[in-house]
Amino acid sequence: MRHFARLIVLLLFIPLFGGCGYNSLQLQEEAVFKAWADIEATLQRRADLIPNLVETVKGYAKHEAGTLEAVINARAKATSIKLSTADLGNAAVMGQFQEAQGGLNSALSKLMVVVEQYPDLKANQNFLDLQSQLEGTENRINVARQRYNKAVEEFNGAIRAFPASLTNSILLHLDRKEYYKADEAAKVAPQVKF
Repeated sequence: MRHFARLIVLLLFIPLFGGCGYNSLQLQEEAVFKAWADIEATLQRRADLIPNLVETVKGYAKHEAGTLEAVINARAKATSIKLSTADLGNAAVMGQFQEAQGGLNSALSKLMVVVEQYPDLKANQNFLDLQSQLEGTENRINVARQRYNKAVEEFNGAIRAFPASLTNSILLHLDRKEYYKADEAAKVAPQVKF
Protein backbone atom coordinates (compact mmCIF):
# COMPACT_ATOMS: atom_id res chain seq x y z
CA MET A 1 0.00 0.00 0.00
CA ARG A 2 2.88 2.36 0.81
CA HIS A 3 4.52 1.76 -2.59
CA PHE A 4 1.23 2.42 -4.29
CA ALA A 5 0.95 5.78 -2.50
CA ARG A 6 4.50 6.73 -3.59
CA LEU A 7 3.68 5.78 -7.14
CA ILE A 8 0.59 7.98 -7.07
CA VAL A 9 2.60 10.92 -5.69
CA LEU A 10 5.29 10.40 -8.33
CA LEU A 11 2.70 10.30 -11.09
CA LEU A 12 1.23 13.55 -9.81
CA PHE A 13 4.64 15.28 -9.97
CA ILE A 14 5.58 14.13 -13.49
CA PRO A 15 3.45 16.80 -15.23
CA LEU A 16 5.08 19.44 -13.01
CA PHE A 17 8.55 18.46 -14.29
CA GLY A 18 7.29 18.82 -17.86
CA GLY A 19 5.95 22.32 -17.23
CA CYS A 20 8.86 23.63 -15.21
CA GLY A 21 11.35 23.60 -18.08
CA TYR A 22 13.48 20.72 -16.84
CA ASN A 23 13.42 18.93 -20.19
CA SER A 24 13.22 21.96 -22.45
CA LEU A 25 16.27 23.61 -20.88
CA GLN A 26 18.34 20.53 -21.52
CA LEU A 27 17.06 20.28 -25.09
CA GLN A 28 17.94 23.93 -25.67
CA GLU A 29 21.43 23.42 -24.27
CA GLU A 30 21.87 20.51 -26.67
CA ALA A 31 20.76 22.80 -29.51
CA VAL A 32 23.55 25.21 -28.51
CA PHE A 33 26.08 22.36 -28.51
CA LYS A 34 24.90 21.19 -31.93
CA ALA A 35 25.08 24.71 -33.36
CA TRP A 36 28.62 25.04 -32.01
CA ALA A 37 29.58 21.70 -33.54
CA ASP A 38 28.30 23.00 -36.90
CA ILE A 39 30.63 26.00 -36.58
CA GLU A 40 33.56 23.73 -35.78
CA ALA A 41 32.76 21.52 -38.77
CA THR A 42 32.77 24.44 -41.19
CA LEU A 43 35.94 25.89 -39.65
CA GLN A 44 37.58 22.48 -40.09
CA ARG A 45 36.49 22.44 -43.73
CA ARG A 46 38.19 25.80 -44.24
CA ALA A 47 41.32 24.63 -42.44
CA ASP A 48 41.43 21.54 -44.66
CA LEU A 49 41.17 23.62 -47.82
CA ILE A 50 43.92 26.08 -46.92
CA PRO A 51 46.93 23.76 -47.54
CA ASN A 52 45.65 23.06 -51.07
CA LEU A 53 45.13 26.75 -51.69
CA VAL A 54 48.61 27.61 -50.45
CA GLU A 55 50.23 24.88 -52.58
CA THR A 56 48.43 26.15 -55.66
CA VAL A 57 49.52 29.72 -55.03
CA LYS A 58 53.09 28.65 -54.25
CA GLY A 59 53.58 27.47 -57.81
CA TYR A 60 52.87 30.94 -59.14
CA ALA A 61 54.06 33.22 -56.39
CA LYS A 62 57.28 31.72 -55.11
CA HIS A 63 58.68 35.03 -53.90
CA GLU A 64 55.56 35.71 -51.79
CA ALA A 65 56.79 33.25 -49.20
CA GLY A 66 56.09 35.62 -46.30
CA THR A 67 52.40 35.86 -47.11
CA LEU A 68 52.07 32.12 -47.63
CA GLU A 69 53.92 31.41 -44.40
CA ALA A 70 51.61 33.80 -42.52
CA VAL A 71 48.58 31.89 -43.80
CA ILE A 72 50.05 28.56 -42.72
CA ASN A 73 50.96 29.95 -39.27
CA ALA A 74 47.52 31.51 -38.82
CA ARG A 75 45.88 28.21 -39.80
CA ALA A 76 48.06 26.33 -37.30
CA LYS A 77 47.17 28.79 -34.54
CA ALA A 78 43.46 28.71 -35.38
CA THR A 79 43.32 24.91 -35.40
CA SER A 80 45.36 24.59 -32.19
CA ILE A 81 42.69 26.22 -30.04
CA LYS A 82 40.06 23.65 -29.20
CA LEU A 83 36.92 24.49 -27.27
CA SER A 84 34.84 22.00 -25.39
CA THR A 85 31.15 22.52 -24.84
CA ALA A 86 32.01 23.47 -21.24
CA ASP A 87 33.99 26.45 -22.61
CA LEU A 88 30.95 27.95 -24.36
CA GLY A 89 30.12 29.83 -21.16
CA ASN A 90 33.68 31.13 -20.71
CA ALA A 91 34.08 34.59 -22.29
CA ALA A 92 37.90 34.58 -22.10
CA VAL A 93 38.33 31.26 -23.89
CA MET A 94 35.72 32.20 -26.50
CA GLY A 95 37.61 35.47 -27.06
CA GLN A 96 40.90 33.63 -27.65
CA PHE A 97 39.20 31.30 -30.11
CA GLN A 98 37.62 34.13 -32.02
CA GLU A 99 40.89 36.09 -32.07
CA ALA A 100 42.68 33.13 -33.65
CA GLN A 101 39.94 32.75 -36.25
CA GLY A 102 40.17 36.48 -36.97
CA GLY A 103 43.92 36.13 -37.54
CA LEU A 104 43.23 33.41 -40.09
CA ASN A 105 40.67 35.61 -41.86
CA SER A 106 43.23 38.42 -42.03
CA ALA A 107 45.93 36.13 -43.45
CA LEU A 108 43.53 34.80 -46.09
CA SER A 109 42.61 38.35 -47.08
CA LYS A 110 46.30 39.18 -47.62
CA LEU A 111 46.67 36.02 -49.68
CA MET A 112 43.81 37.10 -51.91
CA VAL A 113 45.57 40.44 -52.47
CA VAL A 114 48.67 38.51 -53.59
CA VAL A 115 46.52 36.49 -55.97
CA GLU A 116 45.30 39.68 -57.61
CA GLN A 117 48.91 40.36 -58.64
CA TYR A 118 49.21 37.11 -60.59
CA PRO A 119 46.95 36.99 -63.67
CA ASP A 120 48.05 33.44 -64.57
CA LEU A 121 46.97 32.19 -61.17
CA LYS A 122 43.57 33.82 -61.44
CA ALA A 123 43.02 31.95 -64.71
CA ASN A 124 44.12 28.57 -63.28
CA GLN A 125 41.13 26.23 -63.03
CA ASN A 126 42.45 24.51 -59.88
CA PHE A 127 42.79 27.84 -58.15
CA LEU A 128 39.33 28.94 -59.26
CA ASP A 129 37.85 25.71 -57.85
CA LEU A 130 39.62 26.20 -54.53
CA GLN A 131 38.63 29.84 -54.38
CA SER A 132 35.01 28.87 -55.03
CA GLN A 133 35.11 26.24 -52.29
CA LEU A 134 36.65 28.70 -49.84
CA GLU A 135 33.98 31.26 -50.66
CA GLY A 136 31.26 28.65 -50.10
CA THR A 137 32.89 27.66 -46.83
CA GLU A 138 32.99 31.25 -45.64
CA ASN A 139 29.27 31.51 -46.35
CA ARG A 140 28.63 28.29 -44.42
CA ILE A 141 30.67 29.60 -41.49
CA ASN A 142 28.59 32.77 -41.45
CA VAL A 143 25.30 30.83 -41.49
CA ALA A 144 26.59 28.47 -38.77
CA ARG A 145 27.56 31.46 -36.60
CA GLN A 146 24.11 32.98 -37.01
CA ARG A 147 22.42 29.68 -36.10
CA TYR A 148 24.69 29.30 -33.09
CA ASN A 149 23.87 32.80 -31.86
CA LYS A 150 20.16 32.11 -32.34
CA ALA A 151 20.46 28.91 -30.27
CA VAL A 152 22.40 30.80 -27.58
CA GLU A 153 19.77 33.56 -27.54
CA GLU A 154 16.98 31.03 -26.99
CA PHE A 155 18.93 29.13 -24.35
CA ASN A 156 20.05 32.21 -22.41
CA GLY A 157 16.51 33.56 -22.52
CA ALA A 158 15.08 30.27 -21.33
CA ILE A 159 17.32 29.95 -18.27
CA ARG A 160 16.36 33.50 -17.24
CA ALA A 161 12.59 33.13 -17.70
CA PHE A 162 10.28 31.90 -14.94
CA PRO A 163 9.57 29.06 -14.06
CA ALA A 164 12.53 27.54 -15.93
CA SER A 165 14.91 29.89 -14.11
CA LEU A 166 13.76 28.36 -10.82
CA THR A 167 14.28 24.85 -12.16
CA ASN A 168 17.73 25.81 -13.41
CA SER A 169 18.81 27.37 -10.13
CA ILE A 170 17.55 24.42 -8.06
CA LEU A 171 18.14 21.38 -10.26
CA LEU A 172 20.20 21.94 -13.38
CA HIS A 173 22.69 24.78 -12.70
CA LEU A 174 23.26 25.40 -16.42
CA ASP A 175 25.51 28.35 -17.28
CA ARG A 176 24.80 31.16 -19.70
CA LYS A 177 26.51 30.62 -23.09
CA GLU A 178 28.68 33.16 -24.93
CA TYR A 179 27.68 34.58 -28.30
CA TYR A 180 30.00 34.36 -31.28
CA LYS A 181 31.06 37.97 -31.72
CA ALA A 182 32.49 39.86 -34.66
CA ASP A 183 36.20 40.62 -34.93
CA GLU A 184 37.31 44.02 -33.75
CA ALA A 185 38.69 44.63 -37.25
CA ALA A 186 35.26 43.93 -38.77
CA LYS A 187 33.86 47.00 -37.02
CA VAL A 188 35.82 49.26 -39.39
CA ALA A 189 34.28 49.43 -42.85
CA PRO A 190 36.79 48.72 -45.64
CA GLN A 191 37.66 51.64 -47.86
CA VAL A 192 37.45 51.22 -51.61
CA LYS A 193 39.85 53.38 -53.62
CA PHE A 194 40.12 53.66 -57.38
